[in-house]
Amino acid sequence: MGHRTGRTEPTATSTPPAGKRGGRVAPTTASTPPAGNRGVTDTPPIAAAPPPGPGLDLDLDPEQRGIAVLAVLASVCAVAVSAVVLALVLLPGPSKSTPLAPAAASSTAAVASGPGCHGAGCEGRSPLAMLCAPRPDTITQRETATGAWVELRHSKICGTTWARMWGGRIGDRIEFVVPGRAGSGHAAEVGNAVEADTYVYTMMAVTAPGTAVRACFLPAGATGTGKRECFDGRVT
Repeated sequence: MGHRTGRTEPTATSTPPAGKRGGRVAPTTASTPPAGNRGVTDTPPIAAAPPPGPGLDLDLDPEQRGIAVLAVLASVCAVAVSAVVLALVLLPGPSKSTPLAPAAASSTAAVASGPGCHGAGCEGRSPLAMLCAPRPDTITQRETATGAWVELRHSKICGTTWARMWGGRIGDRIEFVVPGRAGSGHAAEVGNAVEADTYVYTMMAVTAPGTAVRACFLPAGATGTGKRECFDGRVT
């Protein structure tokens, strides 16, 4: 021990190592990123694309993809056609109040307008032109040996009777007469193909209830009375 002079020499304190001065742990700084990555921030990963739905397969080759497209179009067309068919089925049907057929309509109009003659004024005139033909009575109807039909008709509104024929051939002839009355005979003949396919009428004779009438058919080319077919009737 040395001689004390009354002044104490200060003792040097030891310097703590870096990072532990004062007994505290110095905070560590963030590590410096490499020079090549400075200024780049981390980004969240991109979500993966969802798998394709039930539609077309994206991995199909062009030929298979074309077939798939055609299949889809065919399905769409089938649905459209089904919708159209369903609509047609569900549409309301035609109205029950359908218009009259041309013949019925003309007959109705004729009845509404009235006949063009009556009684003696109808003698020797056309039942069609005088509007006596709508809704007449049929006195008798017969089929001839050739297949033609002959009919005696009577109109109450006109007070007349006449004969008509259908199903005949060109040259076939029909005659009408009131037996015992002079000048009451009338005749008509099939002159062309149009008349052969429709009705041929004689002119009218005035008749009252109870009058006897007769219609005779003469086929084309007939000679003598053996070919004539006659049918009698009586007005009621």
